[in-house]
Amino acid sequence: MTASPIAGEVLAHLDAQLDSARRLLAQVLRQSGAIRRRDVDGVLATMTDIQGEMASRTRLESERTRLLVNAGALLGVPPETVTLSELTGLMNDSAAEEARTRSAELRGLLAEVEREHAINRALMRQELSFLEHLTRMLGGMPEAGGYGPGPGIRPNGRSSLHVVDY
Repeated sequence: MTASPIAGEVLAHLDAQLDSARRLLAQVLRQSGAIRRRDVDGVLATMTDIQGEMASRTRLESERTRLLVNAGALLGVPPETVTLSELTGLMNDSAAEEARTRSAELRGLLAEVEREHAINRALMRQELSFLEHLTRMLGGMPEAGGYGPGPGIRPNGRSSLHVVDY
């Protein structure tokens, strides 16, 4: 079987998806480092980079939809039902194997991005919780839970226990 025009388009699209996923992973890892260093400017800069990459991924998703519509027309099925297996059926063996390999790599990269992003969210929640605790302590406000004042601490933040009583 000779390479079909759709094979080249699919492989090029998978390459673009892989490049984007690698950039996204690098940005998420940079963000993780910035969070751990408590580098607010670094966190904000990586958030901007991630948002830009997500805009690129929106464009890639439109291209993916177009490819599925074309494949669906060739296969005589609705685009939303086209699977990788059906798509590779439109390709020669070499291109089909390459598409499966790139698709597996893409799934792995996206799973790693998702995992690292979840870790970053947890780290940010932890940092924000600690910041809220400090803010409440400095403001003398009672805690809603978690980091509460210890025994002997009055609501105004002052101790009712004295080292030296007069």
